Amino acid sequence: MASNYPTVLLFGSPGSGKGTQGAVLGKLPGCFHLSSGDMFRSLDTSSELGKTFLSYSTKGLLVPDDLTVELWKDYMARRYDTLEPQPDLLILDGIPRNREQAELLSDHLDVRAIIHLVAKNPGAMVARLRNRAIEQGRPDDANEDVIRRRLEVYAEETKPVLACYRRDVIHEVDALQTPLEVLRDVVGAIIPASVRQTSAAGKA
Repeated sequence: MASNYPTVLLFGSPGSGKGTQGAVLGKLPGCFHLSSGDMFRSLDTSSELGKTFLSYSTKGLLVPDDLTVELWKDYMARRYDTLEPQPDLLILDGIPRNREQAELLSDHLDVRAIIHLVAKNPGAMVARLRNRAIEQGRPDDANEDVIRRRLEVYAEETKPVLACYRRDVIHEVDALQTPLEVLRDVVGAIIPASVRQTSAAGKA
């Protein structure tokens, strides 16, 4: 397995459009997008790693961070490392999810930029999530208190992860812009990252 993958980390609160942006970035020349969902869906449940993973998930238990990172390494070895030529940038979406995962991945990632999709107007994000829940027929998710709590939990979980990296590589992008405007700002941040040679690991 290769080490020090040139990497951009993608973070975004619920409703930020992170999945949409990640999918678009993965289609850009030289970029490889890996979401945690892709990684888990690719798991071979008949393998030893897959059986170990299922021993936790089927019981409703949290999968240990070291096992999650092992799953990431397995995915990279099967999918990314076999690509020729190697992509210029790995776009990681949904991993690392916490400080422990960030530390376990630190020897494998050369984090050159972090894109954080944020709501400059939290009230507008609440309205967006409420409308989306209603349109999708999920009235329980349209409750404003539930939505605000989801956003609070996201902020609480994300802050310690962001603290693992230098502040000067963290780019906040207003997620309430149009998708094209968001993409413009995201691409503007990752273009320099594609040629940067220094690692972003470590606190500011």
